[in-house]
Amino acid sequence: MSYVSRAPLNEAWHPGGFLVSRPNGHRHIDRGTFTGAVKVQPGTVMGKKTVGTTAVAAALGTNTGNGTFGAITVGAAQAGAYTVEFDDATHYIVADPAGKQVGHGTTGVAYNAGGLGFTITAGGTAFAPGDSFTVTVAAGTGLWVPCTKTATDGSQIAAGISFGLVDATLNDTPGAVVVRDCEVNTSELVWDASMDAPAKTAALAQLLALKIIGR
Repeated sequence: MSYVSRAPLNEAWHPGGFLVSRPNGHRHIDRGTFTGAVKVQPGTVMGKKTVGTTAVAAALGTNTGNGTFGAITVGAAQAGAYTVEFDDATHYIVADPAGKQVGHGTTGVAYNAGGLGFTITAGGTAFAPGDSFTVTVAAGTGLWVPCTKTATDGSQIAAGISFGLVDATLNDTPGAVVVRDCEVNTSELVWDASMDAPAKTAALAQLLALKIIGR
């Protein structure tokens, strides 16, 4: 008896190949614009640039104190209005746009927590309890890039999975992103090189919150 020799069949990455189940129609998919000078494979875990790089401070009402804000740096913050409220002449509390406290600070000392960095300098008139400021962090571009552990623009949070191959090496390019209501084969997901085991675990939890279930 003779046998015909055949080369092994290696299945290539193809659009949606990572999906285990999905709803009827296209409820699980949104259109987006991919950026970052990269070629994105089907199944790549994606993040979205939701946070800008700039922030602006302004008094929230009429303050007693006349201290000033220095330059503001934006790290892994949220887009929207943070509040800075003084407890006394020199101490303040910072809350994020959802009202959650993210840090405490002191005038004349560099503050760095909750994704923001700044220094409030005391003026000739001391602050009073209740004096407050808003620090408004600009929104990001909304563009999609591979989810990256070290990003600070919102793309460090897993927000979807690329449905197909998208080549954004030369220009920003439209593509389809799986963003909800499906099951996926985790062994077929593609990750940015920065995503170590803990980062992948966190990303899968973030996808689960979107009802993207890893199997």
